Amino acid sequence: MHFINDIIGDELKIFEKKFAEAVKSETLLLDTIMKYIIKRKGKQLRPMFVLLSAKLHGPINESTYRAAALVELLHTATLVHDDVVDDSPQRRGFFSINALWNKKIAVLVGDYLLSKGLLLATGSNEFRQLQILSDAVKQMSEGELLQIQKTRKLNFDEAVYFEIIKGKTASLLSSACAAGAYSTSNSEQVTAQMKSFGEKVGIAFQIKDDLFDYGKDNIGKPTGNDIKEKKLTLPLIHTLNNTDSQTRRQLVYIMKNENKEPAKIKFVIDTVTESGGIKYAAEKMNCYRDEALAILYSFEESPTRKALEELVRYTTDRKY
Repeated sequence: MHFINDIIGDELKIFEKKFAEAVKSETLLLDTIMKYIIKRKGKQLRPMFVLLSAKLHGPINESTYRAAALVELLHTATLVHDDVVDDSPQRRGFFSINALWNKKIAVLVGDYLLSKGLLLATGSNEFRQLQILSDAVKQMSEGELLQIQKTRKLNFDEAVYFEIIKGKTASLLSSACAAGAYSTSNSEQVTAQMKSFGEKVGIAFQIKDDLFDYGKDNIGKPTGNDIKEKKLTLPLIHTLNNTDSQTRRQLVYIMKNENKEPAKIKFVIDTVTESGGIKYAAEKMNCYRDEALAILYSFEESPTRKALEELVRYTTDRKY
């Protein structure tokens, strides 16, 4: 990530100042919560993708910074709302908003962030950027609801899985790349290419998250967490669709009824590993990564392109 910082380090600092300004509130409680959110910010992958996607096609400008801020506002809003839905007490090792304050305040904070995003875009007539990002929010909601609907029966196939993660995870990263590219190119063709690039990176990113659930190292995410939450991820889906009927029934029963028992979770993890589910998911992840890089390589070689490639590889090589 050091090379990426060499390419957009100054721009990231400018973005951080602009984002802090964008979330300010005259309401004391809201402003306190906004400062807390800024303090516990994550790796900022999505703003990085916005800035690099923009710089690949021209000099970063004010429209680029607004796009990056809009992406981060929407992303943060969805995380705050997700913590409420999941009743999660923590986010990135810090207490969640709903844990420190309460669910009602957390929902309103998420709504506030969404409204700030709308105001940021409309106040500067960034209607194309707003259109790109609004589509992502729609897809994210549809993906979450589709997952809830399908998880009840625990019998969906790969096609449904990819439909879910394209909406839940890949849509925002896809839109981040598209919005960044549009801010400097004003080209619908380039925007479409970068949107496709971002979607493939986003799918690879989610599969990597799936694989963490079966890891044995200290990776920052509890092993078996997806199993406890009855989430069907790619390694498990592949196993369920490629094992004998008895093992399949046993796995489904555990997911439905014994998904909190450590010994049963271990059985699921061991079965998925032995059946080749981990290997299969890793191959799929690398396939999507390579498809994303193929799109990236269609653009002229440059330090920015190299930095984007490094960021893509980071999404699949990361340890947490």
